[in-house]
Parts: sequence; structure tokens; C-alpha cells
Amino acid sequence: MRQITMPDGTTVPTLGQGTWRMGEDSARRAEEEAALLTGIDLGMTLIDTAEMYGEGRTERFLGAALVGRRDDVYLVSKAYPQNASRKKLPVACEASLQRLKTDHLDLYLLHWPGQVPLDETVEAMSALQKAGKIKAWGVSNFDTDDMEELLAAGGTACATNQVLYNVTRRGPDYDLLPWMKDKGIPLMAYSPVEQGRLPGGSALDTVADAHGATPMQVALAWAMRDGAIVIPKAASVAHVRENRKAADLVLTPADIATLDASFPLPKRKQALAML
Repeated sequence: MRQITMPDGTTVPTLGQGTWRMGEDSARRAEEEAALLTGIDLGMTLIDTAEMYGEGRTERFLGAALVGRRDDVYLVSKAYPQNASRKKLPVACEASLQRLKTDHLDLYLLHWPGQVPLDETVEAMSALQKAGKIKAWGVSNFDTDDMEELLAAGGTACATNQVLYNVTRRGPDYDLLPWMKDKGIPLMAYSPVEQGRLPGGSALDTVADAHGATPMQVALAWAMRDGAIVIPKAASVAHVRENRKAADLVLTPADIATLDASFPLPKRKQALAML
């Protein structure tokens, strides 16, 4: 598994696992747990979740599923923006830790920009680091102006920005990703296959046929092409195994050109999309 080095020197796999909506249907829990653990065994050890997912149900699901495996994973969770104050963030973090059955998070993110002043959120995140509750912190759904405001508020320790990014959602390519690359802040891409809604009969199929791969694998390899971390969700063992093969798929410059022709770079600033 290819690795990405985070700003603090920690290495994480370029291909992780998302968990949105996992653990919400009791009839699927066994299948979802098997998928999650298979992914870990295959090297997809970065696990992303949030207090918002199922209003804590997904964190509880993970807490049970990761018993005996906590030390094998790089665990990421996210806080609601209304919980990002000095008083509320420690409470929200502790609640997530309890649900996840762990004493620390490897990475804690502010889920999206809110009304709490960013300097206060930075202070609260730093305090959680000093207390050993989190090892690193970052943000999610921050556009370029939000990131500039974050750094101006003292947030130079920001470890990542998790945003919606895939071949059909290339808005970040215009200014956000170049800005992050210049600052040494890695991208974490969620919904890298647009929740399975990528267009058929497109360049994805052409490139997939050339490599004996699937269009979804090509889309994942494309998202990982320039040092991004991608976190697709897979709720079955077969789907996890399919995703894992994408980490070994190396796209050629010709492949990238074919995909760029079908899914062109934006020519102007686009508002950052969220699902």
C-alpha cells in the first residue's frame, strides 16, 4: 500500500475507508464489520468517521468492530461546527472517544466552517493535543478563503482538509488544491466515486478497459494520482477488495490526458461542493 506522509511526519495509507451510514442498519452490521476488517487486513488502515454519522451510531459501530484492532488503524473523526468552541469541543471529543472505545483520536477534524471563531477552535484543538486526546487536527469542507482565514487565526498545524473531490467534482483543482499543495497540507478526498454515480460510457470505461480494471478503480486511482488520501466507503467484502486493487493501478500520462479531456479542469472558480 502506498503511503502519504502527514505534516507531523506520520505516514498513512493513500487509500483508506469511509464509514458514512455504516452501523445504522442492524441487519447489515455483520457484513459491514467484515468489510471494515477485511480492509484493515488489506492495508486500508485509515478509518474516517464523524459524530454526525447516524448521530453517533457509526462511532459506536466502529468502537465495537475495532475491539482488539485499535492499534492497527489511524482513526479519524469529525466534530460538528457548533461544538468547536473552547467549552464544547472537549465534551464532543470525549463523547466520540467513549463511543469509539479509545483514549485518543489520531486525527480530529472540524466538519465544516461554522460560527465559532476559528482562533477559538484552533485553541481548543491545541488543548486537546496537549491533553493527549488527539494526535493531530484538521478541517473538512474548507474552501480557499476558509483555509486562508484558518491560517491567519493561528491554524498552521492543520494536518489536512477533507473535501468532496472526484472526476466529476473538480472545483478544488482550480485554486484550493494548488493552495494546499503550496502550504504542504494534504488533501483527503471523500466520495471519490460520487457514491457510485459516476457516468457510464465515458473515458473511465476507456481507461478501465486498457488496464483490465473497473471504472470505479480508475476513478479511485485518478483521485490518488497526486498525493491525495481517498476514503471510499465499502459495505461488503467484495467491494473492499475491488477498491483495494485501485491502489496498485498506476495511470499513465496518456490515461490522465484521456480523463482530462472527458472531465476537464475548471476554467473558473467554483463554489466548494458538499454532499
